[in-house]
Amino acid sequence: MTAGYPADMGEHGRADRRKIYVRIADELRKDIETERLAVGETLPSIAVLSARFDAAKATVERALTVLREEGLIQSRQGSPSIIAAKPEHAEAGDAPEEPSQEFALLWGQLQEIREHLRRQNLRLDELDERTRDR
Repeated sequence: MTAGYPADMGEHGRADRRKIYVRIADELRKDIETERLAVGETLPSIAVLSARFDAAKATVERALTVLREEGLIQSRQGSPSIIAAKPEHAEAGDAPEEPSQEFALLWGQLQEIREHLRRQNLRLDELDERTRDR
């Protein structure tokens, strides 16, 4: 274990080999799930999170990108990030082992909707960036 990094040890005493940004995203996801960070609240600033996790700002930004892509936070340039949703218990993309035909159809439609929303968010961010330059 590295001094000052208790999170370096996994649940079975093995070294945690996950990338730092993944660990930060996991910790923040837990904070949201346990409502330490509640839906509708603002996320602490990148500077505060960098100090909390003793990580570079770029690393924290990468972790926030993961949470943004999962739909857990919403961000706009120049504004604080907002907690948008609690994590689902099942990982995105995980379906039950033997889903019913109806579930499989609905699951597929949900995945299409999520992808559509992700693309729309990217387009909105691009539009926001272009209009900001004017």
